[in-house]
Amino acid sequence: MAEIVLIRHGETAWSRAGRHAGRTDIPLTSHGEAAARSLAGGLAHRPFGLVLVSPLARAVRTAALAGLPSDDRDPDLVEWDYGEFEGRTTPDIRRDLGDPGWSIWDARIGPGSTPGEQPDDVADRCRRVLARCAPVLASGRDCALVAHGHLLRILTATWLDLAATCARLWALDAGALSALGHEHEQRVIQHWNVPAPAADG
Repeated sequence: MAEIVLIRHGETAWSRAGRHAGRTDIPLTSHGEAAARSLAGGLAHRPFGLVLVSPLARAVRTAALAGLPSDDRDPDLVEWDYGEFEGRTTPDIRRDLGDPGWSIWDARIGPGSTPGEQPDDVADRCRRVLARCAPVLASGRDCALVAHGHLLRILTATWLDLAATCARLWALDAGALSALGHEHEQRVIQHWNVPAPAADG
């Protein structure tokens, strides 16, 4: 049965440092570019019926290096808008708030340089993306989505008909591949967080 292949963009300086990178347009590191290139061989044999890519540069570049022609740069695939927490790490936020248990999954996201989104707002965008995939999957063709860590985790929760915050339960590394599909009629995770093949050199 057809699958939705999820590709998280390659490493950036902010992903390496654990900084929340929502709408800030950060380029790939050289390691991120190498990892994205290494995906091409494994994806080349799949004739995707639809390829959707976040319009942020790190996702666009990952798709190009992985050999995926983008059918559309879909704004619904941009990363979670972290608002006031953009660019900050969890340890820094915990220290500044005096809250050792703070988590982005439980926080009320206030505005910063951008308005900010709550997890359910991200899930609403994910539902629109999945609706775009539905007729392609029904025709028996695979879809590919090239986007961001938290967005793809929330999209997975949405696929499984779970609350957006359940996405806290599965990690997704930069440059990794995952796949969503079906077991009989049940929506399932087929593969998760498969690392990019080691790049030569």
